[in-house]
Amino acid sequence: MAKTLDTKGLNCPLPVLKAKKAMKDMASGERITVLSTDPGSVKDFEAFCQATGDRLVESREENGVFTYVIEKAG
Repeated sequence: MAKTLDTKGLNCPLPVLKAKKAMKDMASGERITVLSTDPGSVKDFEAFCQATGDRLVESREENGVFTYVIEKAG
């Protein structure tokens, strides 16, 4: 079951920190969708995925809301 994490209204680094915490109990291959309104989160999630080895499946912005789909690495 896919998780959705709403971090709208929170600024750097809180969206990434909350995503990291939410992903701790996820199994390899599971996905989480993170919603954010912080423009800085684009670079933050790219860096987060590079550092953890998790895969940034999707990154998009629509009406000021950034949506990230992250797949947990093995």
